[in-house]
Formats: sequence, C-alpha cells, structure tokens
Amino acid sequence: MTPLPRPKPVAVPPLRPGLPTMYDLPSEFPEEPGLPDVFHDLQPQLLSQTLRLVDYGSDNYCDASDLNLYYDPEHPLWHKRPDWMLSVGVPWLYGGQDLRLSYVTWQEGKGPEVVVEFLSPGTEREDLGRFFQAGDEISSPQAVLRPASPPGKLEVYERYLQVPHYIVYSRYSQTLRYFKLVAGRYQEQPLAPQPPLIWLPDLQLGLSIWSGEFQRTPGQWLRWCDQDGQWCLTETEQERQRANRLAARLRELGIDPEQGS
Repeated sequence: MTPLPRPKPVAVPPLRPGLPTMYDLPSEFPEEPGLPDVFHDLQPQLLSQTLRLVDYGSDNYCDASDLNLYYDPEHPLWHKRPDWMLSVGVPWLYGGQDLRLSYVTWQEGKGPEVVVEFLSPGTEREDLGRFFQAGDEISSPQAVLRPASPPGKLEVYERYLQVPHYIVYSRYSQTLRYFKLVAGRYQEQPLAPQPPLIWLPDLQLGLSIWSGEFQRTPGQWLRWCDQDGQWCLTETEQERQRANRLAARLRELGIDPEQGS
C-alpha cells in the first residue's frame, strides 16, 4: 500500500530563530503512561461542544484535549498533555491552514487561558502539586508507576505558562477545585453555592457540575453555563429544542406534527 503523503508544512516561524517547529517535535511518546479512559474521552467532548465564547469567533480560539503542550524553549522536548485546554486569540488552524499536531508556545506566542485536568489514579499528586492533601489520592487495583520527569503540571501551568485559570475535577468524588493565578501564584478559590460554581469574567463563561446523560452515559459532568447558570447547549440539544418548539407550535394550530396534518 502506498503511504499517504504528509501534508505540506505550514510556515510559522518560531518567535526565537533556531527553535523546532510543530513539525519537528513528537506528537506522541509511546512510553508515556496514563492512556485516557472513556471518561477522559467523553468529558472533553462535552466541554468543547458546550463552549460559547462571546468575544471570540470559532476561528479565533483553539480548544483541545490530550494534545502535547510544549512550554520551555530551553528544554524543547519538555511537554504536558492537558486533559482539556483553551487558548483564545489564536487561529483554530495552525498557521490558519493545518490541524495542530501539538501546541508549541514559542510559535503560538502565548499559552492557554484555561486548563482542566481530570483526576485519575496516579495523576493526583502531579495535577494538584502543593495543593494535594490527604483524601485526594484515588485508589487503584493496578500498580502505578511514577517515573522521574520534568516539573509537574501545576508548576508548569503556574510558573512556566502563567495559565490564568486552572481547574481540577474528580469524577470519583464529584469534587471541583479552581485555582486562579494571582500575582503570579495560584490561589484556590471558593466555589459559588449555586451555578455557575466557577465564573470566569474575562471569558464571560461559567462552569458547573451537570447531572445528566451525555453520549448514552448518565453521570456528573463538567459543563459550561452562562452567568445565570443556564446550561450552554450542544448542537444536538439545540436542534432538539428547535424541533420541540416547532412541534408545540403546530399543535397550537391544530396540526399533529407526527401526522403532518
């Protein structure tokens, strides 16, 4: 079988000459532990599908899950893989033309505004860093390997990338924690008593825990909402809502929507 041709690289020069581009850096490291489970696949989809940004068009932000995030030009191979991230003010396509293989901060010119991590056995200490406390550890029947590595996620998001909003969620305990960058350091913020539990004023976006069914799976999910706590709808939900309104209007006119007359 003839291999498919590789897409022609898009010319996006690094901000500092001599650094590797997205095409030069690995997008996968097979030896990395922690392959995503089904929740780690579904939850980011719901975040992306309900994301509604008032000040940014769909071609002016990048949201991604499990994408290599390269952050240190002094150590070009150092990277993290956020469970979900949002960077605004960057084109959706790399260089406006290609899907991203990775997110390379020295080419993009900025880091993410929001990072969300979902706790799983073996990641709690790295995800929470100095905020880890007794009771946060998730038990697992499997042995967990913790190889030597570059700085942990919290340190990278705080010190290297200065990510304004760092959010951590455990589906095991339905615990949501929010760390806001204040004077260059993360400070944990209290959650509101009702939705939105977290409000991000710079993005005009709220986040709460929604109890419902997504992709045939009932559970407690993170979901975006507006300032009044109204859930942002997926496209499927919007279509269903429009169909229900139309059916109700037809019934008011004496027309059975099931029969068409």
